[in-house]
Amino acid sequence: MIKSMTAYAREELKREYGVISWELRSVNHRYLEPFIRLPENFRGMESNVRESLKQMLSRGKLECVFNVNLGGEQSDSAIVDANAVKQLADLVAEVGNTMPNLRDISALEVLKWPGVLDTPSPDVDNISKDGIALLVDTIKELVKTREREGAKLREALEERLIAMSSIVDEVRLRMPDILAAVRQRLLDRFDELSVQVDKDRLAQEMIILTQKSDVEEELKRLEMHISEVHRILASAENKPTGRQLDFLMQELNREANTLCSKSMDGDTTKAGIDLKVYIEQMREQVQNIE
Repeated sequence: MIKSMTAYAREELKREYGVISWELRSVNHRYLEPFIRLPENFRGMESNVRESLKQMLSRGKLECVFNVNLGGEQSDSAIVDANAVKQLADLVAEVGNTMPNLRDISALEVLKWPGVLDTPSPDVDNISKDGIALLVDTIKELVKTREREGAKLREALEERLIAMSSIVDEVRLRMPDILAAVRQRLLDRFDELSVQVDKDRLAQEMIILTQKSDVEEELKRLEMHISEVHRILASAENKPTGRQLDFLMQELNREANTLCSKSMDGDTTKAGIDLKVYIEQMREQVQNIE
């Protein structure tokens, strides 16, 4: 199954302690390379996060952001520390005696002072468990997005493969005419030089030219590689295919180069160049396949 490495997913979960969420952004990369951003109290989750990513994804550079908003019942249960308020009042009074022109402070400013509000510590273990479960759901959504993008990539690749097959077929059909034209050019050259044509020598020259210009082997290999790419794109196996496809793009390009180097006429050269253009377009798209 073809999957793109470019995708985005976001999921959130509401609980009595507040709201947690994950944001995942993925782009292409040779290996799986996650960058994980966690709140300070939840650094202990990192190893479990990496393991979950490794189990469900194979390649891609990932930005993983975990957000925790403790705005639930815990915030409602905050109480004022009377001792802290009294100490703060004494300090304010002492400063006021020294600097009588200072403005009065508001109750809101008092509440913002460290230690005045006593809030219960978050249940890190419980929130972490919810966070890992939510991460799995987020990864699943990311995979679905990758599959949708992969389907689009598959369509684009299939179109180019069909066009390449047509070019290969056209070159094969034209080869007898190309060889006949080569033979005629050779005869015309002999006529220009007023050289008596020896049939045996002409046959030898034609054999040499035919061997040099014979591209049947290259055409067969092009067909074989195109068929293999078709097979991989149609496969329902849930495994990474990007590296296989990238290797096949290299092989296709090698055969197209040989086709150009053996070309005996402009049309065959153009066919080889057209193949290289399609292959380069496919290679750019294959770089984004998991």
